[in-house]
Amino acid sequence: MLLGRILDDDGVHWVDGEGSLVEDPFTALSAGRTPAVIGGRLEGEQLAATSPTVIVGIAQNGPAHHSPVQAWLKSPRTVIASGAEVVLRRDAGAAVAEGEICVVIGRDTEGLTAENAHEYVLGVTAVNDLSSPDRAELDPRNFESKSGVGYTPLGVWIDTDAGIDDVSLTVDVDGVRVAETGSRELPMTIRRCLAYVASWTPLGAGDLVMTGAPHSQAPVIPGQTVTIRVAGVELVTPLV
Repeated sequence: MLLGRILDDDGVHWVDGEGSLVEDPFTALSAGRTPAVIGGRLEGEQLAATSPTVIVGIAQNGPAHHSPVQAWLKSPRTVIASGAEVVLRRDAGAAVAEGEICVVIGRDTEGLTAENAHEYVLGVTAVNDLSSPDRAELDPRNFESKSGVGYTPLGVWIDTDAGIDDVSLTVDVDGVRVAETGSRELPMTIRRCLAYVASWTPLGAGDLVMTGAPHSQAPVIPGQTVTIRVAGVELVTPLV
């Protein structure tokens, strides 16, 4: 099932992939059911898939890293929806697009383990963890390199059927495929990533965990368009 959010004159509403109004999916997940369709099609502005309170990034979860996996925080205010332009910073060195599988947390993570992690997940979406890696030389905590305006483009849909064990991921730049990979190429599985994060800090409904870039990074410049696909979700980001 695909779930997304629509903004109209009456506020923000949840819809399914056909645009039909559905009940709050977090409430449905807590009750152990699929969100029920409760109305007809809605028209309006499609928003980013969720409005998180917390965004956690997983560092050192790529094949080239020999350091232990660690987590870091990214500002929720950097989230924008698919299709929105991002103005790349001109004062931070080269820019890199990082296609990642983004896990949407479905409920309070107390009790989450690697074995039961799927029970706490609403679904997955696509995220572009835009970065200025040159800044990491001076800022190992990722604050400067990850904090640009709009530097967290997020898919507008959540795929609730994709699971967390075998999720596909592709990255195209200007229509050219630069990465074709997935969760199975992450040194630390998504389950273990979630258990690691939950062991240190609580997460709740709508929060995001970006699980790392398995061979899915690409240098980018203004004028290019990045397209990331995660399971059944496409994220398009024009760069200016």
